[in-house]
Amino acid sequence: MRPLNTMTRRELEAYIAEKREAMRKAEMMGVENEYRVLERQVLIAESYFIDLSLIEPGKIYKVISNENHYFKVEYIKGTFVWGFFVGGEEKETAIPVSMLQLNKKG
Repeated sequence: MRPLNTMTRRELEAYIAEKREAMRKAEMMGVENEYRVLERQVLIAESYFIDLSLIEPGKIYKVISNENHYFKVEYIKGTFVWGFFVGGEEKETAIPVSMLQLNKKG
């Protein structure tokens, strides 16, 4: 498989569709760990569609699909934001940019 950062938008969309189908099958079979790995692969691939200029270091963003979780962005590296979950016990961590609820510019 080619690295995600070399794929065209159409190739990424096909990759995501393939992973989502595999997620559906894993869920039907009750294979939780496989489902979670595939879910993370989709989130990483979706990050290539995000306009990184919408993300401001130092700002706090709501985490998509995670009720009442917020993430303070320290910096962006590639398709990941590094920072801290608000109220979390963890040291600095990274999450795919696609997990942030962003406000569109314009």
